[in-house]
Amino acid sequence: MPLQLYEKEKIIDACFEVFVQHGYAKTSTAMLAEAAGISKALIFHHFGSKKKLYITVLERCFDKMAPELNQESATEYGDFFEAKDQNGLKTIDYMRKHPKLNKIFFEAFYSTPDELKHEIHQFRAHMEEKYGAMNAERESQMMQLFNKISLREGIDSKEAYELVQVVSEYFRMKLAAELTDAEKMHDDGYWEKFFEKKNSFLDMVRFGIETHT
Repeated sequence: MPLQLYEKEKIIDACFEVFVQHGYAKTSTAMLAEAAGISKALIFHHFGSKKKLYITVLERCFDKMAPELNQESATEYGDFFEAKDQNGLKTIDYMRKHPKLNKIFFEAFYSTPDELKHEIHQFRAHMEEKYGAMNAERESQMMQLFNKISLREGIDSKEAYELVQVVSEYFRMKLAAELTDAEKMHDDGYWEKFFEKKNSFLDMVRFGIETHT
């Protein structure tokens, strides 16, 4: 018998709390069943496995977060670099206000259990497809802002935009390497230095590194 949507969401929310408190590896199916108020057999019947339930929990987290982080249009900002900076700050602020969400995302994407690596890889692809239209619209808005920048003569707009994206990807990878625990999300000193360095790199892209005399 299929689960009613409301009942399913209650089960997922209960299991979310267990995964956050204990982590994937230390969470048993019995613990999940007890928290959800159903039998282990029903956990397997409705979700298939602990892995699939964990991925379902992650997807529900994304479904809650994505609309909130995309309420504002990037074109509300007058400057491309301001919009880029504010988008990053808004994401960090959201994660700091939702420490449980931050904790489960940290485990899933920055400290992925070995037995979940394949599933997380597939989940990333699924989320890219699911939110592809939203992300494409966001990218289009950013491009509109970027096209307002007065580039030097001979500079190709698409190549310049690609260079900015290369810098952004470098800092995304740097973040992945340096976020060694979820508590660092609340370290003001770390984020101050992180954004200071990122903006320094973007300023070099924007204004150049050579002094013209």
